[in-house]
Amino acid sequence: MKTSPAGRALITRFEGERLQAYLCPAGILTIGVGHTGPDVKPGLTITRERSQQLLATDLQRFEGAVNRLGGRMNQGQFDAMVSFAFNVGEAALRSSTLLKKHLAGDYAGAAREFARWNKGGGKVLPGLVKRRAAEAALYMS
Repeated sequence: MKTSPAGRALITRFEGERLQAYLCPAGILTIGVGHTGPDVKPGLTITRERSQQLLATDLQRFEGAVNRLGGRMNQGQFDAMVSFAFNVGEAALRSSTLLKKHLAGDYAGAAREFARWNKGGGKVLPGLVKRRAAEAALYMS
């Protein structure tokens, strides 16, 4: 499966798009639409076109992870899990109770699990509370 326009919009809304490298609330150097990695250096500036290229590449990576791990799912479930993995990482998705409940067919239980992932740098972040609520709603759509 591939991320739908609704899923991409959710990710972009919560990640934002910044063309200069910055530290996210968890203290990770980030650029574009939530792009992290060794290619992000302090002071780096990119174009919007480059930002969108990085987003497409990052989405492919997380789409692959969700396709491998997530079993059968509808588009809303897929998009929500891609957004979740994009934000917390593939390893966190793989070991999450959210995924275990999804694979067991406990979709309501899986949707409730999103809310547990509301911290960055050990602190509850209002933006993550809102993001997880939006992901859960998308998951149940």
